[in-house]
Amino acid sequence: MSSEAQVPIPGALNIADEVISDLVGYAALESYGVVGMAAPNVGDGIAKLLPARRLRRGILVEFTEQGAQLDLFVIIENGTNLAVVSRNLADSVRYVLTHYAQIKVADVRVHVQGIHLS
Repeated sequence: MSSEAQVPIPGALNIADEVISDLVGYAALESYGVVGMAAPNVGDGIAKLLPARRLRRGILVEFTEQGAQLDLFVIIENGTNLAVVSRNLADSVRYVLTHYAQIKVADVRVHVQGIHLS
């Protein structure tokens, strides 16, 4: 069994905000209790479920010196515990960005825009 040392590659890696939003959106859709993403601005008091191709619209990414700050606008399944689903979603997003994209995450804020009734 041989183990290979990882050699760092010189230079800088820039990841587009859209790619980060895609990673976050897919992590959100895989989270238990999350039905989908919603637009940040709720028109007429009604949150609309965004189609899978528009997940990015439900995610705002901002970079600070402390790391990435994310706002997720989601629609949650009726009958689930909002606090638990939100906490699990934030943890999942932190894990995906930290481990797959090696991005430091300062804060993940989950905004429940609506409840999905089956």
